[in-house]
Amino acid sequence: MADFGRSNTEQLRRTLQEAVVKCSERCLYQSAKWAAELSNSLPEPLSTSTSFNSDPDSQMQDVDLPPSMPSMLSSNPDPEEARLEAQELPKYLLAKSYFDCREYDRCAAIFIPSILPRGPLTPTSPNAKTRTPTKAEKGKAKESSSNIEIEPIAVSNTLPLLSQKSLFLALYAKYISGEKRKDEDIEMILGPADGGGTVNKELVGLARSLEGWFADRAAKGLESSNQGWLEYLYGIVLVKGKTEEDAKTWLIKSVHLCPFNWGAWLELSGLLNRFEDLQKVVRKLPQNLMTLIFHLYASQELYQSSEVTHHQLNDLERIFPESQFLKTQRALLYYHSKDFDEAESIFSALLHADPHRIDALDHYSNILYVMSARPKLAFLAQVATATDKFRPETCCVVGNYYSLKSEHEKAVVYFRRALTLDRSFLTAWTLMGHEYVEMKNTHAAIESYRRAVDANGKDYRAWYGLGQTYEVLEMHLYALFYFQRAASLRPYDPKMWVAVGNCYDKIDRPIQSIKAYKRALVAGTYYDQGSSFGSGATNGETPQGILDPETLYSIALVHEKMDQQDEAASYMEMTLAQEEGPGGDDDDEMRGQGTGVTNTTSKARMWLARWEFSRGGLARAMELANELCQDGWEVEEAKALIRDLRARLETRRSPS
Repeated sequence: MADFGRSNTEQLRRTLQEAVVKCSERCLYQSAKWAAELSNSLPEPLSTSTSFNSDPDSQMQDVDLPPSMPSMLSSNPDPEEARLEAQELPKYLLAKSYFDCREYDRCAAIFIPSILPRGPLTPTSPNAKTRTPTKAEKGKAKESSSNIEIEPIAVSNTLPLLSQKSLFLALYAKYISGEKRKDEDIEMILGPADGGGTVNKELVGLARSLEGWFADRAAKGLESSNQGWLEYLYGIVLVKGKTEEDAKTWLIKSVHLCPFNWGAWLELSGLLNRFEDLQKVVRKLPQNLMTLIFHLYASQELYQSSEVTHHQLNDLERIFPESQFLKTQRALLYYHSKDFDEAESIFSALLHADPHRIDALDHYSNILYVMSARPKLAFLAQVATATDKFRPETCCVVGNYYSLKSEHEKAVVYFRRALTLDRSFLTAWTLMGHEYVEMKNTHAAIESYRRAVDANGKDYRAWYGLGQTYEVLEMHLYALFYFQRAASLRPYDPKMWVAVGNCYDKIDRPIQSIKAYKRALVAGTYYDQGSSFGSGATNGETPQGILDPETLYSIALVHEKMDQQDEAASYMEMTLAQEEGPGGDDDDEMRGQGTGVTNTTSKARMWLARWEFSRGGLARAMELANELCQDGWEVEEAKALIRDLRARLETRRSPS
């Protein structure tokens, strides 16, 4: 990867420029933008830099032009496709102009008359193999199941003879029209119609039409000349129809045929809920540069902030040294590993380099929110609003600013505005759930979090928010389920395991509670090591950092409930030891920085003092009680204990 070479760089530049043209022709604007930015981040060729930096008044300025200038319309190596595209050019240009003006139905009608069936993509559609019986039908099915055969619906190609480019544009316009109509039917965020019953009614027609087209191509032996764009569209339709395994298959076909369509990679990444799923899918992908970029992006989405991921990112940055996309991925990796300072510095540099870039600013605002950097967050909100106040990312930035000011009603207004602009903007659903929790509106919070996890099962914050909300409602079994989902997504985040342990404690399952708390102690060392990748304590080495006093104290209380006083006392002693940090008592140079005196360590000290008092260790109890008076915590109770201790000591000294 290090020896990529100038010739390979130029070939990659031409390929990316061609991808920009092809994506733009099919109105895949986000994919075109991504490819254009990636192409622009490649190192400048020497001939281009010398010619364009010369004197603009020189008569020789046009002598040394770039070696290749891509055409505004891409060429097609398939002669039949090229002939069809040439015949359809006037209609294609008209249809694309309609699409650009957001007249999607007019765009589709140029090539396809409105004869496609409409309705939701149900299990009875051609892509479904069987139909799930309803509850009312299950009883009858038991009696006559042997006599029932589900016949597959005959699939035929009802589409006119068109080039793949024109066919994609028409069907994609149909899909976008259905999405637009669905959003119009829903009307209000979290309103009465904002539920699972409102769907894209164009899905069933698109599914049947594409299945018929693919079947016809297979029958004629033309599959080898497929371009990958219609496979991508069919994958999107299957994703919307919740047929995820089939969607993976078609999206993998698409990226094999058209690897530089970033939209297909994004859809494929959205179907991966675990790192194991990513490892299985990678084996089926083409071995090229785009697979490496996809692996990096999917690993970041799955919170795999490991040393291997950072090495992959380093290799890619050698090829694309100025890529804002790759720099954003590095910032998000640091964010996931809780290295907020490093993540903030990268986002700050990106903002200074391109102050009009709105992409990923919602993540930057989340980092500033966690860091309580209110002035920087206010500046970011001002910059984003000045650029485009009607972008979902801008609304989330402003919403986070109001949330940091504890103006939760205003924050909800902006998060709802973000969802009005883009209902699939997952960050806004999660953040709005947080605000409803602050406003004590648990029903709206649960609904917001559910929308977030329905759209993206990898969002651990939404799972954790659901657990917190049900914990407030004292429904601990429900809370436990959601906390466990969050912990499975973030196994090295101690906060998740502490929540799991607390729930087990509430439902009287102390053994599982202790296991979860101990898992939290191990997970806490993941971020406490010196590694900038946040991957410490994964190689079997003994943790060198301090342990969380709150978790140790919780373990001690669980042991106390189980009437295991000696175990409880040992964990209370460990809690006290965190004040000084690791290291021996006689070796100050080896001792690390501890937590100092906290409320938790003071409560542990009080517990130990009473325990020593109960078993007759009066000298140790008196020492602990005097320390409590000096600490400033639990002072009144410490003074009362000292009085009892003095009375007990006087009783011992008095003659019998």
